[in-house]
Amino acid sequence: MSSAPAADQRRLLDVQELDTRLAQLAHKRRSLPALARLVELDSRLADLETALVTSRTAASDLRTEVAKAEADVDQVRSRARRDQQRLDGGQVGAKDAQALTSELASLAARQSHLEDVELEVMERLEAHESVLRDLEQARAALVEDRDRVVAERDAGFAEVDAEAARVRAERERTADGLDGGLVALYERLRGQLGGSGAAALRGNRCEGCRLELNPLDLEAIRARPVDAVVRCEECGRILVRLTDS
Repeated sequence: MSSAPAADQRRLLDVQELDTRLAQLAHKRRSLPALARLVELDSRLADLETALVTSRTAASDLRTEVAKAEADVDQVRSRARRDQQRLDGGQVGAKDAQALTSELASLAARQSHLEDVELEVMERLEAHESVLRDLEQARAALVEDRDRVVAERDAGFAEVDAEAARVRAERERTADGLDGGLVALYERLRGQLGGSGAAALRGNRCEGCRLELNPLDLEAIRARPVDAVVRCEECGRILVRLTDS
């Protein structure tokens, strides 16, 4: 690429400015404060979900344990009730009555023990269900907080996207009709140089790399025709000569 109209070269700086603004907007979209907050909330929610699964499983196991303890107590009570009914009916001999009396005493002891077991399991279940309720309330609060932050993120996205759409439209208008070879070179350099393919030459300094050109290079550039496309010897960007250059 050896030459392009001087006016096109100067307009290329406007295109570069708009491309820089688009890159800034893209960075702003990627680094919205709400995004970092969402990462934190999602991590906390994941930990809570794990704790909830563990807690719900434990609570379910305890409910099963309570049901078994209740069934064991009911079984002993039923046996004792039948024995007492037989004893009260007076239809058994003395030997059988003595055996029933002994069994009733044993059943009473067994029932007392099973009721203690049942009470202990029920107390454990009650304590665990209290912890489970706390976990569920904490999760609900986190979900509410996350929904609020999602709304903030979406509002931030919408604001940035609207601005980016405006800048892209302006960029399209600004670039319309520019020399094709100049644009192709600019786009290639922009891809190689981190998004900046053209810079102004102000005085003896390249505004792209912020370095001053040596006098010989500067003199050579000034000697070139106004439509010559020149490059910075330091960074390789297209150097656009302004009136104070």
